Amino acid sequence: MASEQRPNVVFILTDDQAYGDLGCHGNEVIQTPNLDRLHDESVRFQRFCVSPVCSPTRSSLMTGRYNFRTGAIDTFLGRSMMHPDEITVAELLAGQGYRTGIFGKWHLGDNYPMRAMDQGFEEALVHNGGGLAQPSGPPGNGYFDPVLSHNGVWAKHFGYCTDIFTSAAMSFIARHRDEPFFVYLPTNAPHSPLQVSDDYAVPYLAAGLDEKTARTYAMITNIDENVGRLLGCLADLGLEENTIVIFMTDNGPCASQSPERYNAGLRDIKGTVYDGGIHVPCFVRWPARLKAGREIEPVAAHVDVLPTLLEACGAAPPEGLRLDGVSLLPLLEGTAGEWPDRTLYFQWHRGDEPEMYRNCAARSAQHKLVNGGELYDMIADPGEQNDIAAQHPEIVSEMRAGYEAWFEDVSATRGYEPPRIHLGSPHENPTTLTRQDWRGAQGWGDDNLGYWEVHVAAGGEYEIGLRFAAGVPAREAHLRLGGVAVSQPLEEGATECVFSGVRLSAGDARLEAWLEADGQRRGVAYVDVKR
Repeated sequence: MASEQRPNVVFILTDDQAYGDLGCHGNEVIQTPNLDRLHDESVRFQRFCVSPVCSPTRSSLMTGRYNFRTGAIDTFLGRSMMHPDEITVAELLAGQGYRTGIFGKWHLGDNYPMRAMDQGFEEALVHNGGGLAQPSGPPGNGYFDPVLSHNGVWAKHFGYCTDIFTSAAMSFIARHRDEPFFVYLPTNAPHSPLQVSDDYAVPYLAAGLDEKTARTYAMITNIDENVGRLLGCLADLGLEENTIVIFMTDNGPCASQSPERYNAGLRDIKGTVYDGGIHVPCFVRWPARLKAGREIEPVAAHVDVLPTLLEACGAAPPEGLRLDGVSLLPLLEGTAGEWPDRTLYFQWHRGDEPEMYRNCAARSAQHKLVNGGELYDMIADPGEQNDIAAQHPEIVSEMRAGYEAWFEDVSATRGYEPPRIHLGSPHENPTTLTRQDWRGAQGWGDDNLGYWEVHVAAGGEYEIGLRFAAGVPAREAHLRLGGVAVSQPLEEGATECVFSGVRLSAGDARLEAWLEADGQRRGVAYVDVKR
């Protein structure tokens, strides 16, 4: 198939943006003219669902599979790393001659072999972990002038993060205008902390909004401006007609932003399986093939994106790859006829392994079963206010049986042991371990203590450095890795130490690093491992 016949793809995914954070969804305060225009020029899904939090959603979008199959069961503490043998849409499209780029938030593994650049993206401008101001990134990183990884090389970039990511995506498009391309633009805005120029926030504060809502809306208005720039780029390059543009968000609004802000009548927020947590906008614009302005009623979900894009781009999944989603292209084109009903499943909670019936939902065209006991008629009661489980025990029983079969199936795919970070690999050397991916801890603050499950790719001599915050009580630093255990005293006020000449054997191991003072152990902020 000639490249000019194959559509380009631009996939925009925002972070913690609510369904109601759009003017086209009834929000009378927020200013989103470009997204509203994209809405009007698109086919829109009315019942599109995702996972309650970001990493699980992202793994399903990338693989077409439920996140419990992939290893990405949570957002931190070593639970948001996707197994590297999962096959991504970027890998599949790259295999068909597409140029692939990601610009923003990956959040499915910060180290080899789980980085975006290891999973099909030839160009990757990304931050680590779930956000720019989290312990997964360099100290002091933020939304302005951030330090980012460009194809594995860390460097400071200048400007506001969403502007930087969008400009990089536009540059990629311009360079590859004569080839089919897949551009993934997952912004880390409007995820907290709510760092944004006051120029964007002032109009919302003047309108009487509280500080958090005003700054959230300000971040979304900046996103809207960048979407306008990106759409303008496609038009200027003559690519608008045959480029599929998808706009989605990864889950509902975060409580720390502003739990009371407008969300179009949906119940609850991010982290829950009520629709306020999992019902998101999904716009698809493709002028060459799709008639704008249509609304799609059947329920659809994140697992459907990959099979839909493969069919639209004339690509087929490899034989034997098990997908949980289906292609929505017939719905998008209006050729589907009578669409068969199906039940989709969503679940998330903290912990190393999912637990049956804990924060879960089963969703069919009409009904939704929440936590195995609450039943809602989503057509008559989209706000999930009236539990009808007592009136329909037969529906509850049927949906419970379906959920239990699904849970057993996805749990049996590979179990829930985490993928291992590789040390001493030629693909990443040195390797920096952060609190984003440590295990065994209750959190990622200075008082917590965790460890990393690793694979030493090659035996030999290593230099291993520990970094930690100033002011953390510490008199001695300790390192344990496989059969090696070393320690050294620390001078008062030290913020780092280095163990040189550490001889490691190849194979799987657990890396532990800690600071000790007065019998109390605390974790370090970073471990730098260099072969």
